[in-house]
Amino acid sequence: MPGGSVLSQNTTKKKYDVLGVGSSIVDILGNCEDRFISEIQANKGTMHLVDQSKILNLTERIKSFDKVSGGSVANTMVGLASFGAQTAFIGKINNDDLGNFFAEDIRSQGVFYRTTPLDDLLPTARCIVLITPDAERTMFTYLGASGFLSSEDIKEHLIAESEILYIEGYQWDIKSAREGIINASKKAARYKTKVALTLSDPFVVERHRDSLIPFIKQFVDILLCNEEEIKSLFQSLDLDMALLKIKPIVEVAAVTCGNRGAYTIEKDKPFLTPAFDVPNVLDTTGAGDMFAAGFLYGYVNKQKGSDSALLGNLAASEIITHLGARPNVSLATLSEKVNKF
Repeated sequence: MPGGSVLSQNTTKKKYDVLGVGSSIVDILGNCEDRFISEIQANKGTMHLVDQSKILNLTERIKSFDKVSGGSVANTMVGLASFGAQTAFIGKINNDDLGNFFAEDIRSQGVFYRTTPLDDLLPTARCIVLITPDAERTMFTYLGASGFLSSEDIKEHLIAESEILYIEGYQWDIKSAREGIINASKKAARYKTKVALTLSDPFVVERHRDSLIPFIKQFVDILLCNEEEIKSLFQSLDLDMALLKIKPIVEVAAVTCGNRGAYTIEKDKPFLTPAFDVPNVLDTTGAGDMFAAGFLYGYVNKQKGSDSALLGNLAASEIITHLGARPNVSLATLSEKVNKF
């Protein structure tokens, strides 16, 4: 394949390949009957933002469930670790049972995590995912302690020790986190740490377009998003036009387009890397997070955008074959498939 193996050795001397900043959320997955969804007056198959009282009540009512540390960028850090990268994560939890679980679980996946927890105020963020017999997922998200991330949590020594600072777009909704991220991005330039941003959600872009575009122009080297997010960023109905607009702004961008694959934008015209064929798609939750893991892993290993996108597509193709946003196998063991694509 042109450019050599996508898994050539990384020669970086920094301690961490990627430092992620995002929401610390515990995913709680449980099975239920349709009547329970009706009983709690929820819209089946949708995501509901709920308050503390509602989430605590639901947590108590679920009889049997699985837990996993989650959050978009946290998932990406775990995916990167599965590829073999050295990763660290910053995100706020409470010093409660779920917070302690989050810390222990993400560390067990090979991710460095030492963010100081809250000792009071709001409990650790969580997302309850109720799965009915038809495999439909109804979600209830409570952001809790994750909304208290600030500049003090984003340690300068971690920025200095990382090749890439990877930022979650959802943090733009939190004033203290947004201010901390801007401050951290200034420090990143000082230490020659690349800044990567995921736009996270079209509605995040709609709410914060006026501040996101200047931030991207000034600080972002690597932009990750899907086609709806980039069209929202430039208020364009035409994807090709949006791709052309991002080209002069960042070093490299990757735009996922579902089962069509992903566009990468570098010095040349946008290039579409086709997705891997997955006959039985079970759950697309976390596909974007795993694409980011593969893409960033390729980047830190000095690969061009299209080769990095192959790794991103590979990771996404694994995650959509099963429930949950974490890989079931080592992503490093799947890498040989890329060279056979």
